[in-house]
Amino acid sequence: MKVEVLRLGHRIIRDQRVTTHVGLVARAFGANSMIFCGQRDEGVIETINKLVGLWGGGFEARYGGKNWKKIIRDWKEKKGAKVIHLTMYGEPLFEVVNSLRRVFNESDFLVVMGGEKVPKRLYKMADFNVSITNQPHSEIAALAVFLDHLFQGEELKKEFENVKIKVIPSSDKKLIKKKEKT
Repeated sequence: MKVEVLRLGHRIIRDQRVTTHVGLVARAFGANSMIFCGQRDEGVIETINKLVGLWGGGFEARYGGKNWKKIIRDWKEKKGAKVIHLTMYGEPLFEVVNSLRRVFNESDFLVVMGGEKVPKRLYKMADFNVSITNQPHSEIAALAVFLDHLFQGEELKKEFENVKIKVIPSSDKKLIKKKEKT
């Protein structure tokens, strides 16, 4: 099954780095793609797609316009996906993660996270409102924890295809393998 991340409320001046990091974490922790809504920002798309070109994988970042409700409706209607809203006000992840894994075996997930204040409508549209903690925290951290629990750590073993740069694990130095240009 697939996981796509939907980031709401992107603002160019304020959120460029955070939205980019949401995409990087989504890719590294097993999601297939990311959509962001709010202000159109080609810089975010270019940065993430350039990284994918170097570090591999089939991850895609794209702009979804300003109508996040339509994206959610389309996902639910056309793809039969379940909408998971990450929020500090939801059900605790540790209480629902096993149920989510069972649902994930049958359905794609659209994982939604806000930027600015999240509209109340999202809580009703979501199939699951899930909290990582009930304390203020970073949506980047919440996404990483959520994906790690969903995939039970297996995403950390993933080998990306079509890599041009790869880190070789080492206990005492930085080792990088670069694919030779052909």
